[in-house]
Amino acid sequence: MSVVTRFAPSPTGYLHIGGARTALFNALYAAHHGGTYLVRIEDTDKARSTDDAVKAIHDGLAWLGLEGDKPAVMQSTQEARHREAAVAMLDAGTAYRCYLTDEALDTIRTEARAEGKPVRSPYRNPDKAPPSHDVPFVVRLRMPDDGETVIDDLVQGRVTVKNETLDDLVMLRSDGSPTYMLAVVVDDHDMGITHVLRGDDHLNNAFRQHHIFAGLGWQPPRFGHIPLIHGPDGAKLSKRHGALGVDAYREMGFLSEAINNYLCRLGWSHGDDELFSRAEAEQWFDSDGIGKSPARFDMDKLRSVNAHWLRQLSADALADDILSHTSHSPPAASRGWLIALAPLLAERAHTLDELRASAGWLLHDGAPSPDEAAEIILNQEAIARLKLFVTFLTNADDAKIVSLDAFQSAFQEFLAENELKMKDLGLPLRAALTGTKAAPSITDIIVALGKAETVLRLEQICNRQDS
Repeated sequence: MSVVTRFAPSPTGYLHIGGARTALFNALYAAHHGGTYLVRIEDTDKARSTDDAVKAIHDGLAWLGLEGDKPAVMQSTQEARHREAAVAMLDAGTAYRCYLTDEALDTIRTEARAEGKPVRSPYRNPDKAPPSHDVPFVVRLRMPDDGETVIDDLVQGRVTVKNETLDDLVMLRSDGSPTYMLAVVVDDHDMGITHVLRGDDHLNNAFRQHHIFAGLGWQPPRFGHIPLIHGPDGAKLSKRHGALGVDAYREMGFLSEAINNYLCRLGWSHGDDELFSRAEAEQWFDSDGIGKSPARFDMDKLRSVNAHWLRQLSADALADDILSHTSHSPPAASRGWLIALAPLLAERAHTLDELRASAGWLLHDGAPSPDEAAEIILNQEAIARLKLFVTFLTNADDAKIVSLDAFQSAFQEFLAENELKMKDLGLPLRAALTGTKAAPSITDIIVALGKAETVLRLEQICNRQDS
């Protein structure tokens, strides 16, 4: 049997970080078993489903590389097929027309709950005649009165529920529209879904859907119900724990590789492996590695994972990202400076946002304005040393500035000749050239900027201080 999995979000908002994990687990499971991973947008709730939400889900899945192996299916386009299945169940006697009014249903539901019993309509009795031919009705599943329903869950193990506790759920509303329960079953069957990994908040649904499958004479897929993601405090993940939508993490400068890596490890394990690629995850992933306890979302851990993947990006990729998020037109030389220095800046950053912020001084033609900490460093004594260094650099052979090794040697000679220590000149140079204290090695900076740009920036800072 070829494995076919699916991710089926409802388009009522953004792609939730928990939903992204569900999509990832289904994609990895299918890939591991040489199967197919599909996406279905479950838009049967027309009142809450929006085009913007559909777009947000598609955008989020595309960013994470989880779009599906085939074009996504819109559940609403299958309504005729859903109604056809309900009619087939009516014909088979596994469903029935229920003519209860809202008031009568409320009474039955209240009495049933008080007695600890499921909702059972009197119209499930074939001898119960309808009030009249023009009275609206819903179509309900005829749930067995006794026995048990057993789910051999891929994550939770063997789970059993008594049928006498299950309601005769509605499958078609009085306007002929299908409910979620019916639509899911029909779509899973028609799409050939063999395995479903989803949140354990759907476990109760599995028992009910089992009987719809049975009522249609179909084989249900194997289910695996994953514990939900909790916040650091152990409570269900919510807005108070931070961003919930995948789009927010993208905007904060997280990488899709990092999100996938972290989410995969959030509730699944492969030994002690923490950092791994999508290809490695596809090779290793299986349901037996999914834990039965809720995983706790840890932003610090995510940032650490992201820092790892940030450092895997090429210098060209880092430069392209920084330049693409620049609001002004940087000098032509900026790209070369970024290619040389962005990997060094990435060593100190956790996100693309942090990297972009730290690279601002490489997008200036000339000296950037010093920040408060840099301003303190650039006192009169420091300016005097900078002027001395400008003279040295202006007169230095250009060949000494091109190579890092050559410049480091010349720099050390300059310090020795002037009886200076690295801190005496390094800090003022960094403050003048970058406008900040936090920057890569000063020799790396000067070699990357080149002689002309370095002299220009130092002279501008010195002249500013003199004016």
